[in-house]
Amino acid sequence: QPIVSLQRGLITGFEALVRWQHPERGLLLPGAFLAVAEETGLILPIGAWALRQSCSQARTWTRRFADLEPGLTMSMNMTSQSFTRSDVEGQVAEALAEADLEGRHLRLEITESVFMEDLDSVVAVLMALKSREVEFHIDDFGTGYSSLSYLHRLPTEVLKIDRSFVGRMGQAGDDGVIVRAIVELAHNLGRRVIAEGVETPEQLARLRALGCEHAQGFFFARALPSEDAESLLASRSHW
Repeated sequence: QPIVSLQRGLITGFEALVRWQHPERGLLLPGAFLAVAEETGLILPIGAWALRQSCSQARTWTRRFADLEPGLTMSMNMTSQSFTRSDVEGQVAEALAEADLEGRHLRLEITESVFMEDLDSVVAVLMALKSREVEFHIDDFGTGYSSLSYLHRLPTEVLKIDRSFVGRMGQAGDDGVIVRAIVELAHNLGRRVIAEGVETPEQLARLRALGCEHAQGFFFARALPSEDAESLLASRSHW
């Protein structure tokens, strides 16, 4: 799914989203299988595969669209199990090397629940990967075990506003106060903001007025196969 710069109106990156083409049930969304994958431990090989695929695709697009500045990025989600039961730093380093991709093109998204496990260990991993120029984003900010006390300790660059907050903007009785508060908090902490779930021109206009840097959602495009995503990128669509 494309991520769009609200200042430039252009695609600056993508978020890699996993789907399962089931032989009998057809195309399945994550809600249909990720919980089982986490319970069985299969989430670890799935995550490792997704990381390699994301880096490989990012390398292809950064070569094909080398004129786009400052360079396309690829974002993907990391689960708490990835930090507690696998060598995240080693996996990321190996995936980057295998794809011949610079770390600055990779964005890893983690939810607030990841920090509840072992904050010091997670921070150490983030700092090690930050030295490779990999960015970390806090996904679904405000919907999990939020604790403002940890934000200043985390080497993260972006807060992602959950779609549930963006979706209520413009509804009766909702003036977007939560979205505004998250944007102001992020900026006061020196972080950027990505808004998820943008579906209407009105939501886009309000996010721009609040100074939100990036957005994604059905207004721009749904999650696409790589071939269609590349066509959209090649079209130089502008919003």
